[in-house]
Amino acid sequence: MNFGISFSPLVPAYIVWAAAIVAFVIALLLVFARARGALVRTIALALFVLALANPSFTREDRDPLTSVAAVVVDKSPSQEFGDRTAQTEAVRAQLAERLGRLPGIEVRFVEAGQADGETDGTRLFTALSSALTDVPHDRVAGAIFITDGRVHDVPAEAAALGFAAPVHALITGHKNERDRRVVLVNAPRFGIVGQAQTITFRVEDQGGSGGPAQVTVRRDGETIETRNVRVGAPNSVNVPIPHAGQNIVEIEASPLENELTQVNNRAVVSIDGVRDKLRVLLVSGEPHAGERTWRNLLKSDASVDLVHFTILRPPEKQDGTPINELSLIAFPTRELFQQKINEFQLIIFDRYARQGVLPIIYFDNIARYVRQGGAVLVAAGPDYASATSIWRTPLDVILPAEPSGRMNDGAFRAQLTDLGKRHPVTRGLEGADEDPPHWSRWFRLVDARAAKGTAVMHGPDNKPLLLLSREGEGRVALLLSDHIWLWARGYEGGGPHIDLLRRLSHWLMKEPDLEEEALRMFVRGRDLTVQRQSMSESVSEVTLTSPSGKTRTLTLNPTEPGVWRTTLEANELGLWRATDGTLSALANVGPANPREFTEVTSTTEVLAPLANATGGDVVRVEDGSGVHLPRIVAVRSDTFKGDDWMGVRVRESSVVRGIGVLPVFAGLIGLLLLVGSLAMTWMREGR
Repeated sequence: MNFGISFSPLVPAYIVWAAAIVAFVIALLLVFARARGALVRTIALALFVLALANPSFTREDRDPLTSVAAVVVDKSPSQEFGDRTAQTEAVRAQLAERLGRLPGIEVRFVEAGQADGETDGTRLFTALSSALTDVPHDRVAGAIFITDGRVHDVPAEAAALGFAAPVHALITGHKNERDRRVVLVNAPRFGIVGQAQTITFRVEDQGGSGGPAQVTVRRDGETIETRNVRVGAPNSVNVPIPHAGQNIVEIEASPLENELTQVNNRAVVSIDGVRDKLRVLLVSGEPHAGERTWRNLLKSDASVDLVHFTILRPPEKQDGTPINELSLIAFPTRELFQQKINEFQLIIFDRYARQGVLPIIYFDNIARYVRQGGAVLVAAGPDYASATSIWRTPLDVILPAEPSGRMNDGAFRAQLTDLGKRHPVTRGLEGADEDPPHWSRWFRLVDARAAKGTAVMHGPDNKPLLLLSREGEGRVALLLSDHIWLWARGYEGGGPHIDLLRRLSHWLMKEPDLEEEALRMFVRGRDLTVQRQSMSESVSEVTLTSPSGKTRTLTLNPTEPGVWRTTLEANELGLWRATDGTLSALANVGPANPREFTEVTSTTEVLAPLANATGGDVVRVEDGSGVHLPRIVAVRSDTFKGDDWMGVRVRESSVVRGIGVLPVFAGLIGLLLLVGSLAMTWMREGR
């Protein structure tokens, strides 16, 4: 119960202050003039001023409030190394028992730092702030952290905590832990496809060096280099960038004897491959209605550098016109098909027949170019069924279909084969899901017998229309009709010519997203999707490995023809791995090298400055024989630590349950005081 005095002026405050000043001046004059009854008059004036201020006696009935002590338990992945988890649980149990014995102390346990696939690093103070949101700063008794000491959101100053109470830390782990890690010094984010990028790194040992370290460098899971390096010295490695998109490079060091964990023995660099230009050579055997379809498509692609030649005057054409009067250029066959053939990613023959322009030896060069990794697309018309067919050259060994010499000139609608519905080049083409497909008819098909490759589209009587084939390290496509221009012109509504031709050309140029057999992983927010593309009827289970080394087996579900996938929550930051025994995939969630695994040895140094600034302490709980905790003491002074003890502040906070108010100048009491003062003044003057 507390007593006090409060004021509720009957007039504005400035009038009260003015009356007080006037009364004070009058009182001084009375005193200096030594007037009779000066003291009585002064008392009367003071009572009149107090009456204007309207004082009241107050009584408050209060109940004491508990002081709140927060215990933040570190549940980050680094707490799972060694015996830290067991130590944490033992400390938590003892701390709960000891704090529970302190009178007037409310204990709040907060678990923080769990891997969620979004937060980079251990953020214990963020969790502390959230736990004390509803607690006034004058009720906070202190905070105790159970952690390995690797905290990444420690305030720079104690004032940022928002309360004046001690911060203590109980450190799990062991004092002389050993660990090896790979530190990136310089890592590029982008690289030109076909060129090499330089990554600089060093290997660091904590708790003692284990001598030279063996480093293995992998790109997309494939080992490209192994070497021995000196610990602590910078090293550089050149990594070729073979394809567009993400190129994930891993630099892994051999384990250190008796080290804490091997999780951070590996550093990851994600380099986005950017194509400089895709060079395409388009050779049209003669002008025709569909020639511009190919040219317009390739010219509209900013990533394609197109070289286009049309044979306008074959050697056998003799009309007597002098050569110097022709507005034509000679076809640079030797330059294109011998000297610079390997500079092209794709060669397209559009209705090309043997016309004596290309010597037979150049077709040998083209076949060799394909086997060594190049690509050829043949868009065939009546030329392919003729006696001068390009098939009747050394290219016959790489072309997937042999012409019969006949042409089918009836109307038909191109359709996807069963394999075409699964193949990335033709799967999901607009209009293909209807029967018949919702696109226009064609009126010409070269009759041919498929000898190899995959038929993804067919015409009437299941005759092959579009075949895809792999030859050595290269690829070949054969389109057995020259009427795709009808789709481009919008005849009968047209068809998906842009999607089909663009996918076809990029498949030939080995676009990773168009591979028939592929295992991929995608990250969208906190969701990790594992996807398998296959031409088979079923796929195997996939083994998924998290950044911390935990594994699980996934069964993929069919979602569309040729595609199986499953989605799960990515609850860890870092590099995830998936494999089905044949194919493998990598995906990085969040930063390539999470702060959680950058340094994993336990330490008292990170939290010590803040703890000392608040009067708290940082101690290790491991004493060689088990877990040992200092005594926990409730204190009212400003000393919160000592020999084998740490304290929490006991607050004097309370809550008001009732209030009593007695106005001094209200009612009979006020009347008696004022009348009494006037009577005393009159009596003194009457003497």
